[in-house]
Amino acid sequence: MPYLGSEDTVRELRRALSNPNVQSDQLRYRNTILKVIRAMSQGVDVSGLFSEMVKACATVDIVQKKLVYVFLCSYATLNPELSLLVINTLRKDCQDPNPMVRSLALRNMTNLRLPSLVEYVEQPLTAGLRDRAACVRRVAVLGWAKLHNLQPNSEIDAAVVNELYSLLRDPDPVVMVNCLRALEEILREEGGVAINKPITHHLLNRLKECDVWGQCEVLRILQRYRPQSEDELFDILSLLDAALVSPHPPVMAATLSLFLSLCSSLPAVSLAALERVRGPLLAACGSVSREMRFTALCHIQLLLRSLPGLMGAHYKRFFCGYAEPAYIKQRKMQVLVELVNDENVAMLLDELKGYCTDVNTDTAQAAISAIGRIGRSYSDRCLEILTGLLGLKQEHITSAVVQTMRDLVWVCPQCSETVCLALEGCEETLQDSQGRQALLWLLSVYGERVSNAPYTLEVFIDGVRSETSLGVKMELLTTTMRLFMCRPAETQDMLGRLLHYCIEEETDMCVRDQALLYYRLLQCGIEETRKVLQGRRSDPSLGVLIGRPAEPISQWASSFNTLEPLRQGTVETESASRGSPEHASFDPKPNTDLSDTLDCSQIERVHSGSDSTSGCTDSSADVLASSVAVPLSLSLSPALSPEEFERLWLQRLALHAERGAEKLEEEDYICFEERIHCPAIPQCSPQSLQAAMQLVNIQTMAFTPPHTLPWRVYLYTHTQQGHSGDTPHSTLILGELLYTGEGNQRRVVTKGIDGGEVVEGSEEELVKEGEEATAYGLSRRESARKDGEEQDVKVTLKQQPRDDKALKGFLSILTTVLHTLSSERN
Repeated sequence: MPYLGSEDTVRELRRALSNPNVQSDQLRYRNTILKVIRAMSQGVDVSGLFSEMVKACATVDIVQKKLVYVFLCSYATLNPELSLLVINTLRKDCQDPNPMVRSLALRNMTNLRLPSLVEYVEQPLTAGLRDRAACVRRVAVLGWAKLHNLQPNSEIDAAVVNELYSLLRDPDPVVMVNCLRALEEILREEGGVAINKPITHHLLNRLKECDVWGQCEVLRILQRYRPQSEDELFDILSLLDAALVSPHPPVMAATLSLFLSLCSSLPAVSLAALERVRGPLLAACGSVSREMRFTALCHIQLLLRSLPGLMGAHYKRFFCGYAEPAYIKQRKMQVLVELVNDENVAMLLDELKGYCTDVNTDTAQAAISAIGRIGRSYSDRCLEILTGLLGLKQEHITSAVVQTMRDLVWVCPQCSETVCLALEGCEETLQDSQGRQALLWLLSVYGERVSNAPYTLEVFIDGVRSETSLGVKMELLTTTMRLFMCRPAETQDMLGRLLHYCIEEETDMCVRDQALLYYRLLQCGIEETRKVLQGRRSDPSLGVLIGRPAEPISQWASSFNTLEPLRQGTVETESASRGSPEHASFDPKPNTDLSDTLDCSQIERVHSGSDSTSGCTDSSADVLASSVAVPLSLSLSPALSPEEFERLWLQRLALHAERGAEKLEEEDYICFEERIHCPAIPQCSPQSLQAAMQLVNIQTMAFTPPHTLPWRVYLYTHTQQGHSGDTPHSTLILGELLYTGEGNQRRVVTKGIDGGEVVEGSEEELVKEGEEATAYGLSRRESARKDGEEQDVKVTLKQQPRDDKALKGFLSILTTVLHTLSSERN
């Protein structure tokens, strides 16, 4: 049809629809109606043809009927009076012998969406519920839901509700699912469809007959049902077994969500269910659909929160493809960080290094950030890669590397030397504000170690008038002040120029107020300024290991198979927008002051041979109480890297195995073992344990997640003990806390090398009960433990050089911390 104006188009179409010659030719009449629909889809207002289209619906041609009904449903609200003319035709079609015509008439009768037509629609819908054709019953069931949505405040007809409940046993599965949806809509204010035991088992038995979305709907509604007995629960789990490994990801996800809901009190069964869905999730990650891949990756991250090793053997499945979009690549890199271990770290770092030069800057920066997170455990390897990337002299790569280094030294202070050497020359490449803020923070904290720090600052100060970033200006003020504290001769002149500009010429009030604060602070004296500005350089209590402690499944089960995992952009990522990491605080347990709870009342006396000593910590947790004969303090300096700790620990272990206790006793080295009664320590969160240890200057190097057996924690500290008339004596102590899950033990004290002999005690065997978990072979075992029973944690300490009194004093402090955490846990 040639292009005409909208009025001319409507006039031409009306003339064609009213032409008797066109009406007599069925093909021409249908093509004319098709032109009307095409004009409507192009935005032309063809509502003026409503009366002509009403006449056109009186035909036996099903295709023409469908076209006319599309038009009538679109413009019925604009022509409510003329729409009454359609009702007679539709009611007549509801009596047609062709079930397709009957279903089409019912569907469009409810799609008119006119409250004035409700009284004409109810009778055909009631008859449709009893129609012999399944396609008509499907439409009639959903028609009642549409009718209720049209008049939500009207009274609910109990007869209709009973009829819909009876149709839950309809032989057609689509009718059954449509009844569930309709009842959910109609009974929304009453909590939705009522689910009891007969309905639940009926739906489960017919689950395989439904299509994919029908199964998902049934599984979602069944989450409301709670089994009345354990046997019934296992019967339901058996019926769900096949759906748990369904090749359709939506069905698998809905089944697992139902599994987690039913097994909330059975963690062993829930964990076994997570293991079973590993295959379907990996298959979904290789789906052709990008949306399916992204959704599967998001839900895998959710599962890794409770089962970190779930995908460990399949880490190669998360390597990025060249043609994959950036959002999938970034999500895969987040998963790879969670899967790093000693066996695959080299391959993963090599893979991530390749992503750092990706053409997409966001992907490249995400890869660099992922390397930085891995650097918390493997700092040497990661720093080597990050330093090499700085040599590329690319703006976005240099910015991301500097920000990553800033975050890395905040949690791993032992990396500071390498980072300081790599900073020289970075300012020439940095252009974005976030990268410059990160560089300035590093210069403010480690400026005394960077030889050209004053010259780098001078470049920033000379260009402060053209600086547009508020964050860079404020960070520049803080950095210059801190550098003045350690290098006053080189920084005094530029500090004066910077303060003068910020106070006299700067228009931003935030920068001006900060400059005035620093100026008045300097008037109070250098020592007062130093107390305010010399903050922490790092926060090892945030953890030196990547990943997260294993969370209970109940914390995220409710968000599984929802949009919530897709909204979470990152997992425990460091914010790139902050200027100084020390502005972020870490509170392991809100409203709890650990220093107040570490008192002498919780000290347990340590027995070893005939000697006996005890100790406690004061509120600062740095000094032993007077019960220890010689003053003892603990220190984290010099810091140990995870690699150095592992080397020293394994070296001492090998010497102990080769030479034996008697020979090592003569050397300047001691190995000591002790068992401590501390309830619930293995269930304590790693964050709380790290924070408590950090409070008394004990650094945790590695730990296993809570509720994992055997449970281990590795730690170290330096003891400094002052002897009268002598210089302070320093020793290094390496420690291991081990809990194997054996209860009802008699306390065992091993004298170790200190006493020259080893005394071993007997242990009672742990009693376990086995119960059948599910019909598909799952079994859960629970430890037979009484309420309030205490657990024994084995403490192994290795000290060099040997100092028995310092070792016993350290053990007193460690015992105090463990008892404090244990009492808080209870």
